[in-house]
Amino acid sequence: MTISEVISEIEKRIPIQQAEDFDNVGLLCGLPDRIVTGVLVCHDALESVVTEAIEKGLNFIVCFHPIIFSGLKSLTGKNYVERAVIKAIENKIAIYAIHTAFDNDFFGVNAGICNHLGLKDLKILQPKKNNLKQLTVFVPKTHSELLKESLFSAGAGNIGFYDECSFSINGNGTFRPIEGSNPFSGQKNIRENADEDMIFVIFESYKQGQILSAMKSAHPYEEVAYQIYNLDNENQYSGLGMYGEFEEGMDETDFLKLVKERFNLDVIKHSEFNNKKIKRVGVLGGSGASGIKSALSKKCDAYLTGDLKYHDYFLAESKMLICDIGHYESEQWVAQQLFEILSQKFSTFAISKSNEKTNPVNYFL
Repeated sequence: MTISEVISEIEKRIPIQQAEDFDNVGLLCGLPDRIVTGVLVCHDALESVVTEAIEKGLNFIVCFHPIIFSGLKSLTGKNYVERAVIKAIENKIAIYAIHTAFDNDFFGVNAGICNHLGLKDLKILQPKKNNLKQLTVFVPKTHSELLKESLFSAGAGNIGFYDECSFSINGNGTFRPIEGSNPFSGQKNIRENADEDMIFVIFESYKQGQILSAMKSAHPYEEVAYQIYNLDNENQYSGLGMYGEFEEGMDETDFLKLVKERFNLDVIKHSEFNNKKIKRVGVLGGSGASGIKSALSKKCDAYLTGDLKYHDYFLAESKMLICDIGHYESEQWVAQQLFEILSQKFSTFAISKSNEKTNPVNYFL
């Protein structure tokens, strides 16, 4: 398989379009048409990781954080970013970053945190907005099922854990072919009546091009009558952060002990105790101060994230225990998650997880 073919399969499982707009995800360097000899999965594509790929004979690195993020104007080896990229290019190794596409995935980074904590009934903390659309299309009843199959194959009709969702209304349509037309049925200059279905499907906005192409290919009419509407619905299955609940509440001290044990932590920075049971917990992997207000609005008893600043802890308002468990620590299972996903998808070449620990922070007791 080529690099582009592998990427296509990855993005069927983790759509890159669900990444945040600020992010630099996708293929960062490398030729898309090069044949893949093997994949190395890692958290950060540092120079040491590129060296590991070379030693293992693997020419495609799939990483979580993008090694190239912003401001790269030259490649002279003056810092760790440029040295890693130069080494990859010189050794014909491609680098692909997934980052916030996996943060926003329902089964991604935050699901991993929740699962390790043992939380149940998981929901998205900050659902993505304005990325859902509705297609309404009119089609002869004789071609209704064929058109639906084509729309479903293109990705329309996915709602949460259901696919092939649609709604149809039967009715009578009219049209009159005029000069220049090549009608599917009827005669020119004579108004025709047609037994038609009006089909409704919902889809994510990034799929619009492929869905319209599939619709037009499967539709018998020369001119397809359709409308597309932007929806204000939140996508409850895509977005940043998650929250869930323990079967039974626990004391704040016991909760912190549990977090230290499950995350293998030496230190947890947290806000003042509120003397309340911890049952509902919100999480956001990486830098998650932006999710504090959302966690409060969801009535979370505790919130876990990383990279909090001094004033962020005041936002607890004596209603929620805010915990900074560390950026890397909150994402420590990402490489394993990606490794498992890729191992299930590809069996014709080697999939390896990097041995490198890329966390730059060390705690001393």
